[in-house]
Amino acid sequence: MAENNQAQGAETQGLSTTPNNSATPSPLVTALQQQNAEWVGEVIEAFGEVTVVVPRAQLTAICSYLKSAPGLEFNFLSDLCGADRGPEEEPRFEVNYHLFSTTKHHRLRLKVLLNEEDAHVETVTGIWRTANWHERETYDLLGVIFDGHPDLRRILLPDDWQGHALRKDFPLRGYEPYSLT
Repeated sequence: MAENNQAQGAETQGLSTTPNNSATPSPLVTALQQQNAEWVGEVIEAFGEVTVVVPRAQLTAICSYLKSAPGLEFNFLSDLCGADRGPEEEPRFEVNYHLFSTTKHHRLRLKVLLNEEDAHVETVTGIWRTANWHERETYDLLGVIFDGHPDLRRILLPDDWQGHALRKDFPLRGYEPYSLT
């Protein structure tokens, strides 16, 4: 009975309790797969949101397609953020692109996974101008390099700051001279 209540609770929260391969695919994912099957890696559907893990090398082509394709028209990059999964994880970093269509009113999240030794991804500032500051923030706090960015420099921390403050291996009290000890 407890298992049944948990399954019902998950369904009311929007979590898919069935594997992705047996669930009805999102029309957005289907459109991506029809354009290029290599663009779609893992698909995660939870809480009414769809996340597609995409290959780093294809990111700008995917974003250009999503912005301009009739019926998709993702004309707004609502957020771009990075995450550090921890130094023991590989790939260590992920960059998430939260897309929204102001004309079709649908959302999609793209996720790119990056290894610590090669934390580079192509910039999307040529597709969405708002990516400029989002990419700078992700660079500043996590150290992800956005190749081709027009002005990749720190945006929140001082220019002489050592390291990247949102990395999980960053000291809690910082490095000298900013240390509180």
